[in-house]
Amino acid sequence: MSVTQIAILAIVAVLVNQVKKGRALALLGASALVVYWLQPHQTSANLTFWFPTCTLLLAFIFWLVTSVPEVRSWNQNWSAVVILLGVMILVDLNRYLGIEYFFIANTPRFQFVVAALLGIALIGFSLARVREFRPIMFSLLIIGLIVILFVIKSPLVLTKLTEIIADFRGKVSVSTEFSWLGFSYVAFRLLHTVIDRKAGRLQAVPLADFVNYVIFFPAFVAGPIDRIERFAGQLNGITALNREDWVAAGSRLFAGLFKKFVIADALAWFALSDVIASDVHSRGWLWTLVYAYSLRIFFDFSGYTDIAIGLGMLLGIRLPENFSSPYFKANLTQFWNSWHMTLTQWFRSYFFNPLTRSLRSTDKPLPVPVIIFITQVATMVLIGLWHGVTLGFFLWGLWHGVGLFVQNRWSEWMKVYEPEWGRTGGGAAFLKYSGIFLTFHYVTLGWLFFALSDSAMAWSILLRLLGAS
Repeated sequence: MSVTQIAILAIVAVLVNQVKKGRALALLGASALVVYWLQPHQTSANLTFWFPTCTLLLAFIFWLVTSVPEVRSWNQNWSAVVILLGVMILVDLNRYLGIEYFFIANTPRFQFVVAALLGIALIGFSLARVREFRPIMFSLLIIGLIVILFVIKSPLVLTKLTEIIADFRGKVSVSTEFSWLGFSYVAFRLLHTVIDRKAGRLQAVPLADFVNYVIFFPAFVAGPIDRIERFAGQLNGITALNREDWVAAGSRLFAGLFKKFVIADALAWFALSDVIASDVHSRGWLWTLVYAYSLRIFFDFSGYTDIAIGLGMLLGIRLPENFSSPYFKANLTQFWNSWHMTLTQWFRSYFFNPLTRSLRSTDKPLPVPVIIFITQVATMVLIGLWHGVTLGFFLWGLWHGVGLFVQNRWSEWMKVYEPEWGRTGGGAAFLKYSGIFLTFHYVTLGWLFFALSDSAMAWSILLRLLGAS
């Protein structure tokens, strides 16, 4: 997002916050429009329209499947349905309005959109008549989301699909540059709802609240990942902002803008990248590039988080924190408890803890160190692949998974064999600050696999930095 777009979103947030009656519906309309507005233009104009449309459709379908019959009544939800359909039609009409800054003007033909809306209505009518879905339906939704996420995150799969499409359409080539904005976070929010519904612990909410949770525009692009019960509770309990609220929202918003557009963008000029890395031969300069990238990715991401939280505050909604001074943590576990915290908590709740319980509850459970190794490595590899299904992200996840295991074993050893001086003031300070130093550099070296598209180059630079090459 640009500074101009963020300023517009702040104005939209302030205006929506002024709505006294029907605020959830006003937010729904604004968020749905923003989903289309922020969607990057694709080579295929149709995809530029259909990606946001599919986001809204998925939210609608998941609400129908995860809700209970008591909240599906037409009287309670007709206004939300009308707003969502109205936004889709309004955006498609831009082919006649031609407001290019808002959206592309070459949207799909209106008859195609009408046919799609009729199909959506048919799906909605069919699902709404089902009073209780079987567990297999929840499992299919989970698998379907994971498959879509895998496809759009895998360059190799996308390339193969586009080759098939090109052959089918008789074209020489089709672009593989696809960008389904916000889907990574949308998928995790939807997975949260369907997993909790399957477990019988999901709070029942009307359509407007559910879709607002999925596409809440301050957090749509870069998180954080909230929980629906927390979000819906705030949405339905919004009160007018006082002076302290306005100051807090403004301070957080400007702090995020400064981090992202001043510090991070300045660091980007000399941070590690494919182009710069190939031209630098001095080990000292390589360390400078890696440090710059490490700081840049923090200020960039935490800046966006501050912007999202600030925009949320303007709407009277406090999003969860996502960063807590991660580079000042004394070990890797503490780092991951303070870096992208909502993602870490999501994986802990829905993958790490269930997998750990499963491995420990077998008739012949594995040794504890083996269970810890499997669960930590598997979790971190999945977090890496969530960013992209490539070798580099796999190695980045593996790097952190192995690091967490080693740090876990070291911590267990230190509990028993910690030297006496380590319990004194000076000794404890040494252990703390040496831990911060080692953790920061371990994380920083791991960014090599994240920043460089060529894993062989990343490994080569790692060896050079360590003086092994």
